[in-house]
Amino acid sequence: MNTIGTPSPPRQEPLAFAKMSGAGNDFVVIDNRNGRVTDPGELTRRICTRRISVGADGLILIENSGRATFRMRYYNSDGGLSDFCANGTRCAARFAFMNVIAGRKMTIETDAGIVGAEIADHGLVTLVLPSPRNFTADRPLVIGNTTVHGSAILVGVPHYVVFLRADLWSQDIEPLGRSIREHRDLQPHGANVNFVVVRDPSSIEIRTYERGVEAETLACGSGIVAAVSVGAMFGRLKSPVSVLTRSGITVEVAFEPGDGGVQDVRLKGDARLIYRATLTPETLEGFDPEFVRHPTVRVEVP
Repeated sequence: MNTIGTPSPPRQEPLAFAKMSGAGNDFVVIDNRNGRVTDPGELTRRICTRRISVGADGLILIENSGRATFRMRYYNSDGGLSDFCANGTRCAARFAFMNVIAGRKMTIETDAGIVGAEIADHGLVTLVLPSPRNFTADRPLVIGNTTVHGSAILVGVPHYVVFLRADLWSQDIEPLGRSIREHRDLQPHGANVNFVVVRDPSSIEIRTYERGVEAETLACGSGIVAAVSVGAMFGRLKSPVSVLTRSGITVEVAFEPGDGGVQDVRLKGDARLIYRATLTPETLEGFDPEFVRHPTVRVEVP
């Protein structure tokens, strides 16, 4: 039964899904080649609501493609369609391999273009990415009485990279991350915000505030690539680079220098299957996902 004033979503027939995680980025993955998911935004907002439903950073739909092995559509947990998610794409690749949709080597159509992927043993997936674009070395932002100096770069989606000298793990990154993500100079789309410490030319640590999730996530694949690319363009990093994420899991980025930037970028890391399950009515009904995220005064309807 619905709570008072809570709208009911359209009833969903039983639908199989997988819960997966790439370096701590967690996703609900659904084989949608038959087109059964007709309202993915609403489904995403509900199924990604933590503690009441499955909970995830986003929803991945596997669909047919006339240009690649398959097409992947990715929705952030707020229900918004995103052009790209690197960790999500690695999970999509392993899901496709496990479900005999693709072989060990495949191409994946995303809204940011076609990428390649290769499955290795033990759930490791390497993603081959197009070269990052739209690099701006110094993109200062005035926040209150402070000017934040960072770099802007596009890795499928926009990123803002800030290098820190202080200890990364003792910081509360969310207030500053939110202010940068919502900054008027980065609108209309905003950006994912990455805080990075370089340990040596082959090792960095990173934390990311993600738009669409509107919070820190345990990892962000495109953010990892953005941070390594910016570091390499500044001459601070050389390939391959080991990257420690907020989840405590390490991934690797390899690249080749080229034309003042980086090319042949490869992101390698885990894409683990957490469990398989089937949606039930209680997965999606009886709660208001918007109220969970942004509670407001509620008027009870008699």
